[in-house]
Amino acid sequence: MPPMKPTLLILAAGMGSRYGGLKQLDAMGPNGEAVLDYSVFDALRAGFGKVVFVIRRDFESDFREKVIKRFGDRIPVELAFQDLNALPDGFSIPEGRDKPWGTAHAVLAAKDLLHEPFAMINADDFYGQKAYQVLCRELSEERNESEKRQYSMVGFELHRTLSDHGSVARGVCQADDDGNLTSVVEMKKIVGLPDGTAENQDPENQVSLTGNELVSMNFWGFRPSILPHLEGAFVEFLKAHGNERKSECFVPTVVDEMIQANEAVVKVLRSDSDWFGVTYQEDKPVVQGSIKALIEKGVYPENLWG
Repeated sequence: MPPMKPTLLILAAGMGSRYGGLKQLDAMGPNGEAVLDYSVFDALRAGFGKVVFVIRRDFESDFREKVIKRFGDRIPVELAFQDLNALPDGFSIPEGRDKPWGTAHAVLAAKDLLHEPFAMINADDFYGQKAYQVLCRELSEERNESEKRQYSMVGFELHRTLSDHGSVARGVCQADDDGNLTSVVEMKKIVGLPDGTAENQDPENQVSLTGNELVSMNFWGFRPSILPHLEGAFVEFLKAHGNERKSECFVPTVVDEMIQANEAVVKVLRSDSDWFGVTYQEDKPVVQGSIKALIEKGVYPENLWG
């Protein structure tokens, strides 16, 4: 019996505060395609079998009309909703909080829809065709998880993921000689410097960086066994930070805790695909130009769903 085709889980519930709008739906391709259209297109031709979007309920109607309508007849699509009120028993929203609880909470919003190996990505990051191919192959292989959870991550070089228009948040990774992840540290305010190096300018963790570090762009390969760990980690996060207005529970942080506790092995996959994304409005022309160049090279059709 052939293995189940993996699912693509797209996190699209972020508020886009630095971007100034719903960048998940913003047109980047020549026929109104958003970045996530290219993600679905790449996933389809790589061999993924289903797409699950995590969105906010307040833009469900626009999302169905402007996004799913374009490709919903080509691959099964399901929606999950990240709701601030969706908290474990005993916890409540602190006064003044309107920010989502982070990527771990977003994945948990879709837990009832994830029955097969799945890739987790950001809606506004363009990862490239080859990245989906290498992760789909990895997720399609049978795994025996009797001892340790076995996951994967597609890594990118830090200098290829920076914005010229402000700071970015990245998970800075270390890997061993076998290509397995040994640690991932979430850095919230990385800025590129004129000499090609970078610096995390977060006052709580100021670090100088070479720019060649391997970073997580939230392109992870998981199996459903990650879900109970995320649930437990989210409860512990709420105990420590549940009264704060802006703290978030990040998937890379949970994965790092599992690695340090010897509960998981994470294989680092490398891709030579170009990564680009939209953090700020000023990034939009760069992304549009990059997509145009890929169309001219024949990597994508001009009308993606035509």
